[in-house]
Amino acid sequence: QVQLVESGGGLVQAGGSLRLSCAVSGSIFSINAMGWYRQAPGKQRDLVAGITSGGTTNYADSVKGRFTISRDNAKNTVYLQMISLKPEDTAVYYCNQVHLYAWPWGRGTQVTVSS
Repeated sequence: QVQLVESGGGLVQAGGSLRLSCAVSGSIFSINAMGWYRQAPGKQRDLVAGITSGGTTNYADSVKGRFTISRDNAKNTVYLQMISLKPEDTAVYYCNQVHLYAWPWGRGTQVTVSS
């Protein structure tokens, strides 16, 4: 059973930074493309950043240039560095594999950006 544990969220002012972490257990992590998703109240969960097993990254237009996804395969962990945060980045952030079939979702980590 794969388990995902996200951490690092919090309350930050607009323009601030946060670094999120996601620890993955129960899977051969290094072979999976991983992604960070977010869900704001009343909205669907969207993919905002992805990273392949080889380290190729891609980003949603709304976060490009401000968010950086990375991974440490030795630690089975994926990260999301967020800078220049905006109020519209407020959401619960989740990680999961980028795949047709998602693993069971973790609890996520709340990011709140005040104006």
